[in-house]
Amino acid sequence: MFSSRKLSLLLGIAAAAGAFASAAEPGHFGYGKTATPAEIAGWDIDARGDDGLGLPPGKGTVERGTEVFADQCAACHGTFGEGEGRFPKLVGGAGTLKNDRPELTVGSYWPFAPTLFDYINRAMPMPAPHTLSADDVYALTAYILNLNDLVPSEFVADRDSLPKVKMPNRDHFIWTDPRPDTTSKPCMNACADPASVKIMSTAEGNGLTPRTTGPLDTMQPK
Repeated sequence: MFSSRKLSLLLGIAAAAGAFASAAEPGHFGYGKTATPAEIAGWDIDARGDDGLGLPPGKGTVERGTEVFADQCAACHGTFGEGEGRFPKLVGGAGTLKNDRPELTVGSYWPFAPTLFDYINRAMPMPAPHTLSADDVYALTAYILNLNDLVPSEFVADRDSLPKVKMPNRDHFIWTDPRPDTTSKPCMNACADPASVKIMSTAEGNGLTPRTTGPLDTMQPK
């Protein structure tokens, strides 16, 4: 038998639980709100490399890019993209990718022009990333491409022209992983007996891995 006092307490707890459940209905945890289209757009700033999907409206010329680069980029990347100190070069490196020390610049290595816009827009300038206008980012992209002799001085970068720029190294990337373990489907039943699996080759003797074991400071050849 419940006393009237206990019954009142249980009813109070039930009412409070019902009120909490009701308050939690709008969201999974009962707090926050659905993001607005404007809020989503503020974070949705990436641009796809191969076709430029996601590039914003705007445009920029090589001439304007010269001014923006001098003001925002030259201190780290050099007046003409040659690099300063330990900051990377943006220009040059053509024909070096097979060298022992290749120069991986925008002109020699990058496969897509829209990727250059995407990176500058998200990460540059280093002290204050994503503070440049879309027009200035387009201008910087045009200027850097021009420094690499990939577009003429009258080139205007925008969401239509950038995907059409053919980068020298575009066709030298491997876009699918040919290794069998990345494409084969896992066996879930009636799998092969592990004892029947034969090792056909190893990395040993092919100059791929050293024949050493143990910690780095105690490694000794076998």
